[in-house]
Amino acid sequence: MVFRARERAGEARLYKRMRRGPWRAEARSTSAVVAVNPGGLTRSPADSGLRLLSFNIQTGIGTRKYRHYVTKGWKQVLPHGARADNLRRIADLVQDYDVVALQEVDGGSLRSGFVDQVEYLAYRAQFPYWYTQLNRNLGPLAQHGNGLLCRVAPRVLEDHKLPGAIRGRGAIVTRFSYREIEIVLVLLHLSLGDRSRKQQLSYVRDLIVGEPYVVVMGDMNSHLSELLYHSPLADSGLVPAEDIQPTYPSWRPSVALDHVLATPSLTIERYEVLECQLSDHCPIAVTLGLGPNPGAMQAPVPLAS
Repeated sequence: MVFRARERAGEARLYKRMRRGPWRAEARSTSAVVAVNPGGLTRSPADSGLRLLSFNIQTGIGTRKYRHYVTKGWKQVLPHGARADNLRRIADLVQDYDVVALQEVDGGSLRSGFVDQVEYLAYRAQFPYWYTQLNRNLGPLAQHGNGLLCRVAPRVLEDHKLPGAIRGRGAIVTRFSYREIEIVLVLLHLSLGDRSRKQQLSYVRDLIVGEPYVVVMGDMNSHLSELLYHSPLADSGLVPAEDIQPTYPSWRPSVALDHVLATPSLTIERYEVLECQLSDHCPIAVTLGLGPNPGAMQAPVPLAS
């Protein structure tokens, strides 16, 4: 217990020094294309492929039963020690991946002990690049958003606020080089309402139209059949992995709400829903490779600022 107290105190002091640290990706304004700071360590993915993870971390709350949404709902607004322990376990989980898409993160409010959770996970799991997207600012009570952790140096990063009946949803778009091609990666968390979700997917489709190498991943709050056949993504060309598994709820997964979709020029070589109860969602891990004939694909088109 003494060691853990000292460890937490040391991390708390480090948080202050890490604020606006030299290895954070910065976005100057909403939907602005910006260069990412090249400082920090980088990693060239091995021939085994690019390892991606998508995880709704529920701000570090380890929900294990439906009734916990009520009996432990106070954890959504107040800090508690179990959250810090849970974040350590999440950091251990994500450290083996090249790119991590995080949903339901807290950017530094009362409930998280005024700690940017993405920043903490980047430090703990030693990711050289990270970005926190703030989508719903409730002042000191909650700083709700998405997060990106990356070992491969991104070339540009965009922060997009998605449309919808209720504001507070966003998408992070980043570009990076992999095996001499440029991949566009869209990380998002969609609304619960069908109408708002379709507006958001229409917005995302406009972002990726004409792009040959695209990955869209995150908590989409939708069944796969709805996305592929009855949404604005139906004619986008995006395809899932061959074998889809349920991701929610984590204690007894029965529906797939979290997805990874890619253009045919890319291959989802491995797909796995990880068994863990660190959130109310299970994370999705995939290994990404190139399609059978990438040389025949159209050259990537740079995004305009």
